[in-house]
Amino acid sequence: MAKLYFYYSTMNAGKSTTLLQSSFNYRERGMQTLLLTAAFDDRFESGKVSSRIGLDQDADLFREEDNLFDHISASHAVSEVHCVLVDEAQFLTKKQVWQLTEVCDVLSIPVLCYGIRTDFQGELFTGSQWLLAWADVLQELKTICHCGKKANMVVRVDKTGEVIRAGTQIEIGGNDRYISLCRGHFKEVYFPADR
Repeated sequence: MAKLYFYYSTMNAGKSTTLLQSSFNYRERGMQTLLLTAAFDDRFESGKVSSRIGLDQDADLFREEDNLFDHISASHAVSEVHCVLVDEAQFLTKKQVWQLTEVCDVLSIPVLCYGIRTDFQGELFTGSQWLLAWADVLQELKTICHCGKKANMVVRVDKTGEVIRAGTQIEIGGNDRYISLCRGHFKEVYFPADR
C-alpha cells in the first residue's frame, strides 16, 4: 500500500535537500518522480525545487485552485510516476491534502510532502494541519536554535532584525526574514512582556 509521508520542520532544516535526495534515489533506480512546489514561492527560480546548498530539480507548480489528483493522474497516464514529492507542503489546501491521500489510495503512488509545521506566530499552516491529521507517516527534520537546542519555532523579522508579531500568515522569505528558534527563545522574543 502506498503511503502519504509528511516530513516537517522549521526553516533551515534541509527539507528541500532531503526531497531532492529522495528524488535522486528513485531516479537512480530507473524510477520516475514528479515534483510539485508552490507557484508563489519564487525565491530561487519558478518551476524548480532548490536547496540552499545548490541542488535543484525541475518541478510542476501547484496553485490553491489546482486539483492535484487530476494533475498527477494525467502525468501518470503519460509516463508512469513511481513517487510524488511535494515541496512547501504547508501551502497545500485541505482539499489538496485529501487529493494526495487519493493518489496513495487509488493510484498506489507514494507521496512525500515536505513543509514547515507552524508559522511565525506559532500557528499551524493549513497544509501542515491536514498532513499531520491524515499522513500515514510523520517525521520531524531537525535543526538547531542559536543556543544549541532543537529549533521547533520560527520568528519573522524586519530589515533591521526586529521581531514582527503581526501580519499575514504567508510572506515568502529566507534567512533575511525568518529565524529558527527553540520554544524558549521564541517565547522570549515573541512574548517579552510575559517573561
